[in-house]
Amino acid sequence: MNKRTVFLVTLLAFLLLSGFGCGKKAVEAPADPAAHELSEEEQARLAEERRKQELERQALEERKLQEERLAREREQAEAMVQIQEARDEITQNRIHFAFDSYELNQEARSTLQKISGHMKNFNDLRLIIEGHCDERGTAEYNLALGERRARAAYEFLVLLGVPSNQMQIISYGEERPLVPESNEAAWAKNRRAEFKVLD
Repeated sequence: MNKRTVFLVTLLAFLLLSGFGCGKKAVEAPADPAAHELSEEEQARLAEERRKQELERQALEERKLQEERLAREREQAEAMVQIQEARDEITQNRIHFAFDSYELNQEARSTLQKISGHMKNFNDLRLIIEGHCDERGTAEYNLALGERRARAAYEFLVLLGVPSNQMQIISYGEERPLVPESNEAAWAKNRRAEFKVLD
């Protein structure tokens, strides 16, 4: 081998061993700021922040639950007031009949329409329709006539859409006069149907 060849082989070996001078250098990654240890003071501050956030979340949740509870209580109170008003209006109404009759006049029909509205709005209400008569006629006849009067009101309410299972009828005949006198004015008031709401 000549010198030139030896030189080239030596150079080539040197370059191969040195990696041609462009080998990758190890690069150090920048330090992760989150990786370093927090001081006790920082840890305490973060813990306090988390505690405050949790307390705020719990307070918001409690406020929400309290508002929902108060809203429900208001709705229930309003419903109770409405039911009581309906009960009062039902029981304050009476319908009256002509002598020896169970036919509903226009005023009676109008009253029954109001009652039907309450009964349909509050399907928990249970109604007793009482039939009454004046003192004329036998006790048996008046019991039967009182029942026909109560039934006339019952059937008209059913026609207006009140479920039959919300109502029942009873006749007192002449036993419970509204006005305990024996004259035409008293008799006219005693020929009636009254309405009671069951508790």
